[in-house]
Amino acid sequence: MRKLALRFLIGLTPVMVLATPLFAQAGGRSPMAGLGNVLPMLLVMFVVIFFFMIRPEQKKAKQRQLLLASIKRGDRVMTSAGIFGTVDNVKDATVMVKIAENTKVEFSKSAVTAILNSDGSEKAPEKEQAV
Repeated sequence: MRKLALRFLIGLTPVMVLATPLFAQAGGRSPMAGLGNVLPMLLVMFVVIFFFMIRPEQKKAKQRQLLLASIKRGDRVMTSAGIFGTVDNVKDATVMVKIAENTKVEFSKSAVTAILNSDGSEKAPEKEQAV
């Protein structure tokens, strides 16, 4: 019984350590009174995380979608496997890539990582224009 009580108290120690500042800020009042001081800081942290982490990932995903939508026949592409080739046929979800004479391989569109210029540098995806 003693061991069980000791384990219970040891388990509560981190909770008490974290809760003590809330009780101290509240001045003996309800622990929820300290939430008014913490809430603005949490909002600021969320805004910072949004603009430094979430928003850039959304932009990358949008650029990736533009890249996949702009694949057309005759483009030189690089796949995620590191295979270079020329697009021979484009379907809804796949592309047929010619990697050598008489050698065509079908890839998922998501396997295409870059569309290349004639000099081998990556071509930026063209933005779709609203019609």
